[in-house]
Amino acid sequence: MNAVRYYSKSGNTKLLAEAIGKGAGVIPISVDEDSAKITENIDVLFIGGALYAYGLDKVMNEYLASIDGSKVKKAVVFSTSWISKHSIDLIKKALKEKGIDVVEDTCYVRNKPNEKQLKEAEKFAKRFV
Repeated sequence: MNAVRYYSKSGNTKLLAEAIGKGAGVIPISVDEDSAKITENIDVLFIGGALYAYGLDKVMNEYLASIDGSKVKKAVVFSTSWISKHSIDLIKKALKEKGIDVVEDTCYVRNKPNEKQLKEAEKFAKRFV
């Protein structure tokens, strides 16, 4: 079983999550929804967010802290942001602290993804499922 989780304030990361979800064959769920909690074993968790004031949003940090690392075999990180890819490092660090194997390859788009970038994100996801 695979899963896509994301947090998006502007909608940019949501667009990327939807493309990744299409490639992975699953429906992405925002981490602020009750149904985002991981209760079953996950083979590949695609997880993404963005920088807000140079850090991850409180909602994303709380979600990452709540993950049961024993339920996630490996994670793939994605992000959109205007300034930098630092959100990827922060998400990877939080997942690794949970004992989750984190894939080195990531999917990053600066600002709002265009159609070409969305197709690339879909292909990116297919590589891991």
